Amino acid sequence: MEITQEHDSKIRKIMRDMHCHRDFECYKSAFENLSRAGIVGDAIKVICLEEEAKICNYGLAFGYGYICKCPLRNYVAKKFNRNYIGIS
Repeated sequence: MEITQEHDSKIRKIMRDMHCHRDFECYKSAFENLSRAGIVGDAIKVICLEEEAKICNYGLAFGYGYICKCPLRNYVAKKFNRNYIGIS
C-alpha cells in the first residue's frame, strides 16, 4: 500500500497518542497484517470482525459484536479501504 507523506504524518501522530497491545503490528507490516473490519454506512463506525475483539483494549461490545475504537485501524479503514467489508 502506497502512503503519501501527509498520510504517514497523520498515522505517526495517531500512533504517538495511543497504546497498542499488538505493538503496532499493522504499521510494521505496511498494513498487510490488519484485522478484518466492517464499515457501517458512510464510514461512521468500524465493526471488528475478529474473535480477539473481546480481549482487545479498543474493542467495545455493542449488540452481538464489537465496535473498533482503535484510532489507527479506523483511520486506515476509512482512508484506504483496507481489509474491510461494507455493512449497511
